[in-house]
Amino acid sequence: MAANASDSSSWKNMIKRPKRGVPEGLWRRCPGCQETIFRKEAEKRLGVCPECDYHWYVPARERIRQVLDEGTFEEWDAELEPTDPLEFVDSRPYCQRLKEEQERTGLRDAAVVGTGMIRARRVAFGVTDSAFIMGSMGSVVGEKLTRTVERATEQHLPLIIISGSGGGARMHEGLLSLMQMAKVSAALARFDAAEGLFISVLTNPTMGGVAASFASLGDVVFAEPKALIGFAGPRTIKATIRIELPKGFQTSEFLLEHGFIDRIVRRQDLKSEIARTIDFCGK
Repeated sequence: MAANASDSSSWKNMIKRPKRGVPEGLWRRCPGCQETIFRKEAEKRLGVCPECDYHWYVPARERIRQVLDEGTFEEWDAELEPTDPLEFVDSRPYCQRLKEEQERTGLRDAAVVGTGMIRARRVAFGVTDSAFIMGSMGSVVGEKLTRTVERATEQHLPLIIISGSGGGARMHEGLLSLMQMAKVSAALARFDAAEGLFISVLTNPTMGGVAASFASLGDVVFAEPKALIGFAGPRTIKATIRIELPKGFQTSEFLLEHGFIDRIVRRQDLKSEIARTIDFCGK
């Protein structure tokens, strides 16, 4: 029996119709195991790979949503912005770099601070974001963290700082950046003298002047799994001393084994662990 002309035309149109592609951003490649992961599945797991448990980078605002009770965060010192006192220029002027970073990340600088609740416990809270010039500590980051520590001291609040800083002190601000290490550490010393509780959370990466100052001064130091933590990076150290470094050098697991941190905490458990620590310390 001969095929109907309209049926034949319909089949031809279906064959010619372009295939629908996969929507952009639906999948994501894990930096740890290189597996292709469904983005919504990773987001449901708070940015943790379901295959290898690699903890992906998450922005500062997302960290706040993950750790603090919904709707409780009140930001402090949001108006502070960096300046360019040295008129520093490398591949491009520092003032231009700042503008580009602010537009790209939606942040004014690499730290967001404030107060909020963790399982109904009020805390002073700060987080640094490696997306903004590698989370390096310039004048604004140091000032924000110092003011947060001082408010925690005055209001008798537990202090939580989540560090994600791969850049250490920000070279674009010279000595003004380096002095922030001492300034924040001095504020923490006064906080400790007032018997405050400081919980420091180290994420991938926590390096340079941040690791060498406030990030290492917690009464309790947590770290996410497989985070890179240290002062100089492994490649720099190896090139300088010219010897083979131990396996897993400067990872959370290596540092836990050698007593540098107190516990490795998976992201899904962090909120509960912080609340439990606050209760245990009677704060």
